[in-house]
Amino acid sequence: MKTLILSNRVPFPPNSGYPIVVYNTIKGLLRLNVDVSLFSINPTRNKVDVDDIYDPVFEQINFHSFNVDTDVNIWGAFFNIFSNQSYNVSRFYDEDAARLLENILREQEFDIIQFEGLFVVPYLDVVKANSKAKLIYRAHNIEFDVWERLATREQFRPRRKYLQFLARRLKVYETEQINRFHQVFAISHPDRQQILKMGCQTRLEVFPVAIDFERYHVDVEKTNFPTLFHLGAMDWRPNKEGLEWFLDEIWPDIEKLNGELRFYIAGKNMQKQFFDYDSENLIVEGEIFDAVEFMNSKAIMIVPLLSGSGMRVKIIEGMAMQKCIIATSMAAEGINCKNGVDILIADTSDEFYRSILQCITQPNKWREIGKNARKTAERDHEINSNAKRMLNIYQELTKS
Repeated sequence: MKTLILSNRVPFPPNSGYPIVVYNTIKGLLRLNVDVSLFSINPTRNKVDVDDIYDPVFEQINFHSFNVDTDVNIWGAFFNIFSNQSYNVSRFYDEDAARLLENILREQEFDIIQFEGLFVVPYLDVVKANSKAKLIYRAHNIEFDVWERLATREQFRPRRKYLQFLARRLKVYETEQINRFHQVFAISHPDRQQILKMGCQTRLEVFPVAIDFERYHVDVEKTNFPTLFHLGAMDWRPNKEGLEWFLDEIWPDIEKLNGELRFYIAGKNMQKQFFDYDSENLIVEGEIFDAVEFMNSKAIMIVPLLSGSGMRVKIIEGMAMQKCIIATSMAAEGINCKNGVDILIADTSDEFYRSILQCITQPNKWREIGKNARKTAERDHEINSNAKRMLNIYQELTKS
């Protein structure tokens, strides 16, 4: 089975949501002896020096990448208004990258070509013109839904109008493209329902985030208590928005609960404004080298998302690390968890306050929730079982 995967980022190292999903997909397929090639857009914002990649998974694949300037350009955004294209998506298309992909397709035949997310779909016409492979689209998010929810919360009217405009363009594009594939993978059941509402008439399956539990070694002796932590890429707007809300509306009251309580904030591309919150009780660490070690040393994970789509990979990782997670309903959307059993759901300032207070005053409670979270993650998000199911679908597609 020869498979080509297209990604809008180089998934090495797997240090945030999208790269983790793509990396573990490749890792799982390699374990099943699938021949994997990877074509990655290497965008300016998340550019990776491919010469510095040292990873056993990388060594087992045929890798191709192309540097693309995806930075938002004010004139490009302005003139895009007068076109019929989605500016969010069109920034990832480059003619030279398309020619490189065309050459790859002419030199090799593939059984399956899998598009990881909407931002590589602009290369679909090139693929269709040069390959007879079965085509799969994996929706990491319902992209227009992310922007619709952001627009709903935006107070500044001109910015809200522009976000609504971007959301409409994305919705048109996503809806037009969804039935051009032989198979669609949704990352959660709520996303599957959204895709059906978009008029999806092709084969549709749910493939949640999969992780390799060998990487997530829990060491309870290292856990410092009482500690809270937030971990997430801060160049993703929903993460930034949610953390701002928590720090402005909730943290000032939480900080008074216990003089020894510490809140640690970490993530790549940490915005300068968050360092202004830094204090004796709130430690802003920025990008960290080892997420597993970071989580091992902290007790309670805070995920205050107010918008977004898809499935939060960092929550799955937190569950794997046996953490008690306090999250909004939005953050936990699509994850098969139960409030009070393997997660704590908090949607208001008061609910966050009471949940954190409960964990601080009843240490056994957060430990029990953390243990249950690990069991849930092992049940639903194990890399090998997900890879086997994916390969079965590959084999069915190539027979049809």
